[in-house]
Amino acid sequence: MAKITYIEHNGTEHVVEVPTGLTVMEGARDNNIPGIEADCGGACACSTCHVYVDPAWVTKLPAIDPMEEDMLEFAYQPDTARSRLTCQLKVTDALDGLVVHMPEKQI
Repeated sequence: MAKITYIEHNGTEHVVEVPTGLTVMEGARDNNIPGIEADCGGACACSTCHVYVDPAWVTKLPAIDPMEEDMLEFAYQPDTARSRLTCQLKVTDALDGLVVHMPEKQI
């Protein structure tokens, strides 16, 4: 399990434990976290699970792959340094304490 903090655009924090092996997106979905829509169900075919990774975590995550990078072009106000799709972030013990911030909206 990893404890992940999801912060809504309005500043509301949700701290949940997400089982190892799920994705950060599935953790949000399974815990009814508002702000992550996940329209494609995790297939990396949309950008509705877009988040801004807390600066302290940017270098601790696996590298972004080309498919995710392409999909982020369709996200709302992507940040080249901090934007990630939560469907592409597999939960491991190393992600314990991860903090992500939701954008104002998903498109």
